[in-house]
Amino acid sequence: MNYLPQEIIRKKRDGFPLSDSEIQYLVKGIADDLISEGHIAAFAMAVFFQGLTMPERIALTLAMRDSGDVLNWDDLRDNGPIIDKHSTGGVGDVVSLILGPLLAASGGFVPMISGRGLAHTGGTLDKLESIPGYNAYPDNELFRSVVGETGVAIIGQTGNLAPADKRFYATRDVTATVESIDLITASILSKKLAAGLDALVMDVKVGQGAFMPSYEASKELAQSIVDVASGAGTKTTALLTDMDQCLASSAGNAVEVMEAVRFLRDEFRNPRLFTVVFGLCAEVLQSAGLAESKDLALHQLEGHLTSGKAAELFGQMVSGLGGPADFLEHPEKYLPEAAIVRPVFPDREGVLTGMDTRGLGMLVVSLGGGRTRAEDNIDHGVGLSQIASVGTKLDGGWPLCMLHASSESEFDIAEVAIKDAFKVGADVAVEVQEIYGRVTPSVSAI
Repeated sequence: MNYLPQEIIRKKRDGFPLSDSEIQYLVKGIADDLISEGHIAAFAMAVFFQGLTMPERIALTLAMRDSGDVLNWDDLRDNGPIIDKHSTGGVGDVVSLILGPLLAASGGFVPMISGRGLAHTGGTLDKLESIPGYNAYPDNELFRSVVGETGVAIIGQTGNLAPADKRFYATRDVTATVESIDLITASILSKKLAAGLDALVMDVKVGQGAFMPSYEASKELAQSIVDVASGAGTKTTALLTDMDQCLASSAGNAVEVMEAVRFLRDEFRNPRLFTVVFGLCAEVLQSAGLAESKDLALHQLEGHLTSGKAAELFGQMVSGLGGPADFLEHPEKYLPEAAIVRPVFPDREGVLTGMDTRGLGMLVVSLGGGRTRAEDNIDHGVGLSQIASVGTKLDGGWPLCMLHASSESEFDIAEVAIKDAFKVGADVAVEVQEIYGRVTPSVSAI
């Protein structure tokens, strides 16, 4: 059925719900370049002010999902469910590199479609491309082969995965409509559901280093995503996790990959990172029927970590996608290192009471570890490691972090910024948390 785009826009502008066919018409027009940029902008603004009902959100998500390829894993499902996680992004968020192999070791298949860094948040693909030879954009045959043989493959979004979202987001980005929770939900899920998932867990960040501006907004987004994904047929829950400080002990690209390897080899577990990784894994394992309870899931995960099974699968994924066959055993041979690596000490003794997490993320970008423009190259060796956690007692022998910089001048500038970003006082005023809450589908979405 043919519609006039302006009449659909008028209907939403005036606060009336759209039918599935009207939404499908608009999305097809966006994907096929039959709808103008003006129409897209007007529709986005109408949604921004009027919102979408839950059926509209589901219809928009599914239409955007179906605007391109939808992966089919029926040949694998007899051996295990297709599962994944998605994060709203943070600083020191190396969860995917650890979670993927753990889920694969637990009997799931994890075709993880990840992205690059955005503003102050690090990108999983940028981290993996610290590994020489790693192919983040394999052809479909190689992607399916690695998922089938290893259980996990972490790659980038192909050109025909939810193509309507790419054009829609580009217009939203220049028309001040990015912040719509309705449209954020559809954007995230259209790409995730196009991966053909049976179960999904969302990691929605909370705090001053998070994408959303407040706890309430983060919770609203989590509930929207959980309800829409569940309504679209994918079992989904979410955890609200802290981003008032760096999640891992490192922030950057190669430094985070090294921390992930050490975690998987069971050499070093940052307690905050451990809590979040295992919490997210337990959620999706229960949703997918791979664990009957949280306790059983945690016991299972611990076994896969201490036995080395998860680490082995990570190594197989890296070599399967073109990286060194012995990367897991000798990551230091391959990961780039910054020219200067030195500690940064506080100017006074005390207790670390807080940090400007977003500022630290932007500092990594300014060192060259992220992009300010899409065409920028990344220096994978720069960043921060051994980052002190809130509550750490600092004295002359305990640094705020190790700073990895490309030159003396870059080090000097970053050292000042780091001292400004870390807050040192007498004591921590509030209890530090890693997980604020769990979000499950509302009754209407089940």
